[in-house]
Amino acid sequence: MEKIAGQSILNSLETQFEAFEKSLNGQSKSAAHAVRKEAFSSLMNSGFPGPKNEEYKFTNFTRAVEKNFELNGTNADFGLTEAQISATQIEGLDAHKIVFLNGIYSSELSDNIQVEGLKVESLAEGFKANSALAQSNFGTKANFTEDAFVALNTAFSQHGVTIEIADKAVIEKPIVLYFIGDSSTAELSYHIRNIVVAGKFSQATIIEKFDTVGEHKSFTTSVNEISVSDSAHLRFFKIENDTEQAYHISNIHASQGANSNFKAFTFSLNGAMIRNNLNIKLQAEGIETYMNGLYLLDGKTHVDNHTVADHMMPNCYSNELYKGIMDGSSKGVFNGKIFVRPDAQKTNAFQSNKNILISDKATVNTKPQLEIWADDVSCSHGCTTGQLDMDALFYLQARGIQKDKARAILLKAFANDVLETVENEAIKDYLAAIIEKRLEK
Repeated sequence: MEKIAGQSILNSLETQFEAFEKSLNGQSKSAAHAVRKEAFSSLMNSGFPGPKNEEYKFTNFTRAVEKNFELNGTNADFGLTEAQISATQIEGLDAHKIVFLNGIYSSELSDNIQVEGLKVESLAEGFKANSALAQSNFGTKANFTEDAFVALNTAFSQHGVTIEIADKAVIEKPIVLYFIGDSSTAELSYHIRNIVVAGKFSQATIIEKFDTVGEHKSFTTSVNEISVSDSAHLRFFKIENDTEQAYHISNIHASQGANSNFKAFTFSLNGAMIRNNLNIKLQAEGIETYMNGLYLLDGKTHVDNHTVADHMMPNCYSNELYKGIMDGSSKGVFNGKIFVRPDAQKTNAFQSNKNILISDKATVNTKPQLEIWADDVSCSHGCTTGQLDMDALFYLQARGIQKDKARAILLKAFANDVLETVENEAIKDYLAAIIEKRLEK
């Protein structure tokens, strides 16, 4: 019998799940907990992805977790100062703020949001109150049988938010979710589940940002289940600029209704190992989908982006642009899939992945995929990997610009194609400052 990958992790989780069930205080018979138990059973039977798993071929996250974490199910008390917490937040951003400390909702640090057409609730409170939104949407988009880390997150889901945007509501200010961890005294581990429902003709922007403060390692997972209703416009930002000891797995699963517009932005700027799974289902006609990503890596940072644009119905458009800059001994991975189903005639789908390797030790593995079962479509995909344009570098130096400055100018111009897709000026300025500081070091 073949050994199940990640057996040492599974052994630890079995005891933790029993303790978790006992802590639920009457929720063990809810519909949500039935999903948790199914997910945990699936995880125990299938195990974690091993080195031969095609989806994790270049990112052995199972080995990384086994090697670096005890996963004893407990975290040390949160002890960060007000100044340390404030330093994790986006300067100049006027937003509705939701704050989590070591994965647990903080009512003291979060805004009391009283906006017509917007309902934000702690997922834990939603489960406790048997909220219809939490119970009916939990586990409906992210399939735990397809990914062990989704199963892990589902089994231990208790904290996160539900965000409900009413039909025709226009939420002017972004909703920003700050997940702040304290690893000052011990390793840190927690799992976040967010449920977002954008009503018909609604408009909103959501930002998810993870930060860890401390010298010990952290392991976090997040799953976002997003419903974008007919004619809704939703923008979702994922900002990853954590410590060099941070291991993070993100799953965003979105479905779109007719004539809706969904824009997903993923900025991976620092961390030990990061895996981003972005899966979008275009389930009706007239949909527009945009996926924009930038990974700016140095040291030994490892970032793996897996994306899926699944065209299921006619007359839809998707456009994906991911760019990577790798320095030091960093490693980038990109796997982008476009599916065009038999009913998805008149599809327009485009995908581009471009990478620059600055050092000889940096690597990237890229695999764009396009699978088409329809005949009346316009689709393209491609990837490039190379080094800086030496002619352009020489041109700038010939005009008196020092080599390091000239190099930074060219790299910023390369990154700007993605950065310019950000409409909110405060978010754009925040990201631009980080990128400029990194490139000019």
